[in-house]
Amino acid sequence: MYPGKYATQHPDKAAFIMAESGEVVTYRDYEARCNRLAHLLRAQGLDRLDHYAIYMENNSRYLETCGAGERAGHYYTCVNSYLTAEELSYIVNNSESKVLITSEARRKVALAALADCPNVKLCITVDGPNDGAKVVNLDEATDPFPDTPVADESLGLAMLYSSGTTGQPKGILRPLPENTPENPVPVYQFLIKLWRYREGMIYLSPAPLYHSAPHAAVNFTLRMGGTAVIMERFDPELYLSLLGEYQITHSQLVPTMFSRMLKLPDEVRSAYDVSSLETAIHAAAPCPVQVKQQMIDWWGPIIYEYYGATEAQGLTACNSEEWLAHPGTVGKVVMGVLLILDDDMKPCPPGTAGTIWFVNASEFEYFNDIERTAEAYSPDRTMSTVGDVGYVDDDGFLYLTDRATFMIISGGVNIYPQECENLLITNPKVMDAAVFGVPNEEFGEEVKGVVQLVPDQTPGEDLEAELIGFCREHLAAMKCPRTIDFIDELPRLPTGKLYKRILRDRYWGDRQSRIL
Repeated sequence: MYPGKYATQHPDKAAFIMAESGEVVTYRDYEARCNRLAHLLRAQGLDRLDHYAIYMENNSRYLETCGAGERAGHYYTCVNSYLTAEELSYIVNNSESKVLITSEARRKVALAALADCPNVKLCITVDGPNDGAKVVNLDEATDPFPDTPVADESLGLAMLYSSGTTGQPKGILRPLPENTPENPVPVYQFLIKLWRYREGMIYLSPAPLYHSAPHAAVNFTLRMGGTAVIMERFDPELYLSLLGEYQITHSQLVPTMFSRMLKLPDEVRSAYDVSSLETAIHAAAPCPVQVKQQMIDWWGPIIYEYYGATEAQGLTACNSEEWLAHPGTVGKVVMGVLLILDDDMKPCPPGTAGTIWFVNASEFEYFNDIERTAEAYSPDRTMSTVGDVGYVDDDGFLYLTDRATFMIISGGVNIYPQECENLLITNPKVMDAAVFGVPNEEFGEEVKGVVQLVPDQTPGEDLEAELIGFCREHLAAMKCPRTIDFIDELPRLPTGKLYKRILRDRYWGDRQSRIL
């Protein structure tokens, strides 16, 4: 995110526009804001490779809080804006962040989290008042600093978190080359080509900027000198209206957004012009075959799909024509080397499902977690996996059949159930618990809890509501069960390992794939 040359060449061009408010931020203003914040971070003692965190909703100040780190050689962590104070404090501490940037809308939670973050030197609120020496307003705090670059500019990078299979999120750390800011890491350059970006493009961003894919997509748009139209929240009809209003050329969505637009009345859908779209990309969650077919019928063969983890160890991709010839595929490998291996680490033949491994296209590690990093790699560290399961057909196209360690993808949001399981078991009325994804027509999956009660407790709707409320006191709502069923005894192996597949299969029936 270093569009400095565009601030010189086209200073009055819109870098981005907020969809609902209509606020326009030019390249000149964006450049100046990024530089002033970079100077402030330096003044707070942040050196190259130091960390800070961002916790706020989509707003007009979000991008500069990322851009400052991109210019000063910092790692910055974009935190899910719906997390609780307890969850936020864990990520801030785990990432070793020295500064927390937030908004007035998230101020209460942020300040509550800071009570447990002794290493945070400063909290910056982008649109709220000062509150003592440790909480400062962004504009007031950066006003004394110049709008020119810091003297020692160097490339910075996001360190985003993936929810942890052991109950706690994991920071995904990629090596930071000693580059100048205008030279991003190689994987970013590759994605620009894969996503068919071009100079002067107009990108519509419908998703939260704390997610890895939307964050990268807007980042690349600014690097191409384009204009990003950023939705504060997704609304299907508003999205369609923005396509024509701004003559959008590129966008990236998740399947849930497709579904919501398809459910609009025909007269509403047909009222909007979508002809300016050149490229519509989707990822983050498997797209039901019928949904994608309807989208191609509506928008034409401009829909591109890719599969890859935030870890970026490899990628597959396909265009509309390839997908139509191989319905349900997530594409052929385009980065890294794809392998499908059985439990003995032997190759699976075409059509046979196994664990998806990539011979690494880029290195990564889980921040301050040697054990989890080792688990993700082969013993010789030549390849890695996030645990997803799938198969390739005779033409080399990949199909996903299961999620990494029972990960739930609900509306494009990754949810790892172990965190909620660990919490439920702490409730005095619960003997044992399992949490997993079950089918949901709109979101693909929803979170389901199955609980074994202590002997003196009686199951029922009141207790179900009580346990769901207990979860929501400690975790973001999206991580919590929407419903809880009660069972006499959870199926566990003699080793004590929960045989969760037996439970989950009761809800998925005879579907061959658990994620389609």
